[in-house]
Amino acid sequence: MSRTTIADVAREAGVTKATVSHAMSGKRPISDDTRAKVLAAAERLNWVPSQSARSLATQTANAIAVVLARDPEVIANDSFFPAFIAGVESVLAETETALILQVVPDRAAEERTYRALSHGRADGALLLDLRTDDWRVPLLEELGLPAVLVGAYEQPTRFSCVRTDDAEPVREIIAHLRAQGHERIAHVSGPLEYVHSRVRADAYTDAVGTDALLREGDFTAASGRARTAELLELADRPTAVLYSNDTMAIAGLSYARSNGLSIPRDLAIAGFDDDHLSAHLSPALTSVSSGPAARGRAAARLLQADILGSDPRTEVVDCNVVHFRESTSTTTSSQSTTTSSQSTSTSTGTSTSTESTTR
Repeated sequence: MSRTTIADVAREAGVTKATVSHAMSGKRPISDDTRAKVLAAAERLNWVPSQSARSLATQTANAIAVVLARDPEVIANDSFFPAFIAGVESVLAETETALILQVVPDRAAEERTYRALSHGRADGALLLDLRTDDWRVPLLEELGLPAVLVGAYEQPTRFSCVRTDDAEPVREIIAHLRAQGHERIAHVSGPLEYVHSRVRADAYTDAVGTDALLREGDFTAASGRARTAELLELADRPTAVLYSNDTMAIAGLSYARSNGLSIPRDLAIAGFDDDHLSAHLSPALTSVSSGPAARGRAAARLLQADILGSDPRTEVVDCNVVHFRESTSTTTSSQSTTTSSQSTSTSTGTSTSTESTTR
């Protein structure tokens, strides 16, 4: 049996092939009656437009891209990325849009990738791991590739942005640690070239008044262990450490315990991103749920709107939630208010607000 084609659907509906294409893509104005006629014909013939045919008809790739210049080990072990991608995919599935995910080893490969994407491989890109004065922003502006910036980008740009407040959870955790009697509080940050790492590090420095106990990690377990070892070797070592992700925090917790320290009696430990294992450690790890799925959904929706010609805007996603658990206080286990059996939670809110801008 021969395969059903767009010509068959057009003949069945009594319209042209172009009308079928417009009815299926939604890119051109078609009367409701005509669209209903085309859809009914397509259903009777069990016909679905192929991805390649749809792309040719709409002159789009019907795909968006995420390019990550990170160590694959970090991506594999960091809970943020799978949840973010899941949030993006939940939006793209509504329009059967494909997601191109590419991991690159360096800047040269990343630039080549964006140039290739701009030649029809993708309709737009989501930019994660923003840097201060990020070179990718002017490059994508030059290439004319729509993009959404995920993070607190402060430079002038014509792209839409998804922002969250990563400073407030840091201040909240430090206030909690001080209430527990801690005065020497350290911070193991992510790479400080990243905007979100810098925001958290600056919030820490502002809260404690010094950067003497700030150490830069790279989000891997190895760096968490190494930076913890450095801090514990100090003559006047810290009594609490806040890490910029849970992978480093878990490695630090393990190292401290292997050296005979009791958590949290001898060393209080907190993380960020609330890995799915964090609530089930012994002791359970204080951490921050950073809402990666919510960020992914917001970014995908903004990018889809931008591709269709909407004005750029900034969307603030209020999704960070601090989960206080046993690793920072021996009293939290009796104050459970979340799904974890050993945690309390605080949040600045869960609503999402939008702000239009013509930057």
